[in-house]
Amino acid sequence: MPRIFSFAAQRIRVAGVCVLILVMTAGNSAVAAPPKRDKKAKADADATEVRLVRIPDGGIQPQAAVDTEGALHLIYLGDEPGSANIYYVRKPAGSEKFSKRLQVNSQPGSAIAVGSIRGAQLALGRAHRVHVAWNGSGTAEPKGNVKYGNPMLYARLNDDGTQFERQRNVIQKAYGLDGGGSVAADLDGNVYVAWHAGDGTGEVNRRVWFVHSSDDGESFGEERIADPKKSGVCGCCGMKAFADRQGTLYMLYRSAREKVNRDMVLLTSIDHGQSFRGEVTDKWMVANCPMSSESFADAGDSVLSAWETDGQVYFSRIDKKDQLGSRSVAAPGTARGRKHPALAVNGKGETIIVWTEGTGWERGGALAWQVFDEAGKPTGPKGRADNAIPVWSFAAVYTAPDDSFVILH
Repeated sequence: MPRIFSFAAQRIRVAGVCVLILVMTAGNSAVAAPPKRDKKAKADADATEVRLVRIPDGGIQPQAAVDTEGALHLIYLGDEPGSANIYYVRKPAGSEKFSKRLQVNSQPGSAIAVGSIRGAQLALGRAHRVHVAWNGSGTAEPKGNVKYGNPMLYARLNDDGTQFERQRNVIQKAYGLDGGGSVAADLDGNVYVAWHAGDGTGEVNRRVWFVHSSDDGESFGEERIADPKKSGVCGCCGMKAFADRQGTLYMLYRSAREKVNRDMVLLTSIDHGQSFRGEVTDKWMVANCPMSSESFADAGDSVLSAWETDGQVYFSRIDKKDQLGSRSVAAPGTARGRKHPALAVNGKGETIIVWTEGTGWERGGALAWQVFDEAGKPTGPKGRADNAIPVWSFAAVYTAPDDSFVILH
């Protein structure tokens, strides 16, 4: 009998505890907090690291790319915003130190940082050759014999990687720069420099122009029109060109139909610029120029693109098979003057989008970021750093060899 009584009493206690736990769990979530804390601690421990690194020399407007050996290539602007210089540094995989800087522009002061749109852009081509393109400043030469005749300039790293070759103006006739141009390069030696220009009769008559080189930038052909439909181009907005690992060329720009339809338009070419297909990726009706910018990232079987619309930043996945974009994904949270998105993808399939908040004309602002999982859903790492963006600047981001993300600002 004592044994039976003891056993029954134990069963009663156990059952009582179980009932108590179930009742308390249903009525008070605090009781379930310990396992949640453990789960959160594990998630925090497994979360992808995001690090912030300041640009060398206090530079602004970083553009970064990582080559197939894991080395980081970085350009940035320095000195006077209205007559800036472009600098290039490199950091091998596993190193914490940047190389000695090289000046990209051979004519001092021929770049421009004012407006955060017209500065230098970077592309890596065959054999990791560095290609840079930028809108010429007010002092840049040679100028075209028109009212807005500033040059679209290009320079590439020499064969030895010791200095940049003399800068060249790629425009022969399509002058009329306002917003920023771009550069793209693939692994087969194709290089493209793109810009938008008009005839002086307004944004609705602006077109997207480009030049193509099939010999690693040694020579370029005449400029050609890229936009198949005349939809105008937002005058003071930037544009972005990008070539994926398979050689497909992408261009993202803001149109200006009827002066108020400032939609984002994606151009794609699978024949090295012989023909383009256009697709509207996002609509926005606004009368003024938002001075927006765009970015791309290669994600294996797809390419990611990012842009700004009405104070919010978005990204979309472009399938490499049909070059069509998926549904756009917005950065979570309340949009507060978000601009200048940048993207990177790591080996785990995670995507980080980085943007600025509160920046404007002659005004710096905050840096913010969010990591998304492979399905495009926001995951753990996110953050905001107040006053991290200097005047006329924005951020760049790249993936380190350990799959962590590094934000350059």
